[in-house]
Amino acid sequence: MTTVSHLLPKDAGAAVPRAGTLPLRSGLGLKPEHFRTILDTLPDLGFFEIHAENYMVDGGPFHHYLTLIRGHYPLSIHGVGLSIGGEGPLDEAHLDRLAALIARYEPQSFSEHLAWSSHGDVFLNDLLPAPYDAATLQRVCDHVDRVQERLRRRMLLENPATYVEFAASTMAEADFIGAVVQRTGCGLLLDVNNAHVSCTNHGRDARAFIAALPLAATAQIHLAGFAQDVDAAGDPLLIDSHGAPIAQAVWDLYRYTLQRTGPLPTLIERDSDIPPFPVLLAEAQQAEALLLAAAEPRTEYA
Repeated sequence: MTTVSHLLPKDAGAAVPRAGTLPLRSGLGLKPEHFRTILDTLPDLGFFEIHAENYMVDGGPFHHYLTLIRGHYPLSIHGVGLSIGGEGPLDEAHLDRLAALIARYEPQSFSEHLAWSSHGDVFLNDLLPAPYDAATLQRVCDHVDRVQERLRRRMLLENPATYVEFAASTMAEADFIGAVVQRTGCGLLLDVNNAHVSCTNHGRDARAFIAALPLAATAQIHLAGFAQDVDAAGDPLLIDSHGAPIAQAVWDLYRYTLQRTGPLPTLIERDSDIPPFPVLLAEAQQAEALLLAAAEPRTEYA
């Protein structure tokens, strides 16, 4: 039997390497509600992920617990505030704080969103879409180049969940992402839930969308839950809420994705209505079972 490689040390006191890549396992978003449970039980997980903006201070309890947990697990840092798709230049002060955080914890992965969240000095607590055209492509590539230059590492760019499309777009989303990856050398964080949400909202085939992405550049997968509503026309409208269990349709799409990519580090995201830790651990174990299945050698028959 072929098994997924495990970077997570089996000895509770073992130090985790500060360089390299995430293990080909499942992980969870690190939540304050679970700090003590994690340290008391050291669950069998591949990694934890934090939102960078929650740790952009010098000290405090978040850093205290993250330092302890980082001693046992690989770490992924996920940004939400760089505004990669924004019209203005990057916030260099924000980028400096991010660079300091990454130097402090030396995560195995850093990622951000293909979206914008600020305009001038105004920060919007949302991840907003941009048109897929030549001007946006140049701007996004310039921003990704600057981030990678400042951090001295490859970043991953996450496909967004969208609810509207722009008449000004001249490129399909998958083609746009492929062009960014090709021009900047960044990697792809493939959010399978976002793919399902966006394709449902726009009446597209999610499997075809995933197949069109630069899958060879994919270095991490995100899974999450969504909320369901209806739009003004009465059609289904899915909302990337991160506040519900992962839907069966997303699990099915994840399985399809792994068939095309092979095993990849996979994060379970839950940012609202946080359940008890065992509930999230069970979802991580479900993802890990699919990762193990994807690693099994396939036998072809004549």
